[in-house]
Amino acid sequence: MKAIVFAQTGGPEVLALAEVPRPDVRPGMVLVKAHAIGVNFADTRFRQGTYVAKPKLPDTPGMEAAGVVEAVGEGVTDLKVGARVAAFTVKSYAEYCQAPASMVIPLPDSVSFVEGAAFPIQVLTAYHMLHTADSTGPGRTVLVHSAAGGVGLAAVQLAKAAGARVFGTVSSDAKARLVREHGADAVINYATEKFADEVLRLTDGRGVDLVLDAVGKPTFEEGLRCLAPFGHLILYGRAGGPTDPLNVAALSPKSQKVSGFMVPTVTRNFPDKTRESAERCFALMREGKLRLHIGKTFPLAEAADAHRYLESRQSTGKLVLIP
Repeated sequence: MKAIVFAQTGGPEVLALAEVPRPDVRPGMVLVKAHAIGVNFADTRFRQGTYVAKPKLPDTPGMEAAGVVEAVGEGVTDLKVGARVAAFTVKSYAEYCQAPASMVIPLPDSVSFVEGAAFPIQVLTAYHMLHTADSTGPGRTVLVHSAAGGVGLAAVQLAKAAGARVFGTVSSDAKARLVREHGADAVINYATEKFADEVLRLTDGRGVDLVLDAVGKPTFEEGLRCLAPFGHLILYGRAGGPTDPLNVAALSPKSQKVSGFMVPTVTRNFPDKTRESAERCFALMREGKLRLHIGKTFPLAEAADAHRYLESRQSTGKLVLIP
């Protein structure tokens, strides 16, 4: 089968299309013939060797895909060959990938493969930050950084669907328009405005109840400054670099909290919660309350170009590879 392989860590240029053996399905696993593959910022860090999981060279990037079940391993009873699915997996930049049965999500007929590839990591990261790591509902205010990205656009819509007031930050006016179209109550261009000052103005000095931060160093301190009493800042990425060390005592005057989040904590430990949350999000898609914005698709062979585009900070929504 064809797959994207890198033999050394580095820039996008290390990614190359290669012929590799198709994986044999193992007990408890499901082999998926990929129709669409999700691209995530974490894939770029995996390629660089700076992600939590380190590559075992030569290696293949990719953490999610959507397609059709090709084969099921011994002991798998709830998934059948031919079923349309999305999956949390590894080495997904390939024509076939393998995933534990518990990390495979049946796709409703109304959800395309491209939408399916955009769904697992970004939608469920947004959902579980709002509803598992925190409890978002009417009367709450949420600030979403990188609001025009895949997780950001999903978080804006899911928070609005839950009844919250939602602010987003973006780096350009074009991205601001997109975020408004997806329901944000206010959008702040952090390239031209101090977002913390604007958030405090919008909330009459109180601040927001929840900050979702995938940026890290450039936004962390100011995020704490515009956090309300008993507010919660969730750090789920560090696209702008790791934060400076936090003096936990600094949280005490306003009884605030800071936490980290990675969606595998849910998917690996709470499979029932994973499926249940996916079904809730699919229902919101059917109701028109959640739209997945596909920023661009690329042929699998052009994975390096997809990484360049993602790292350029010009992309919006989800980037998807088509094998």
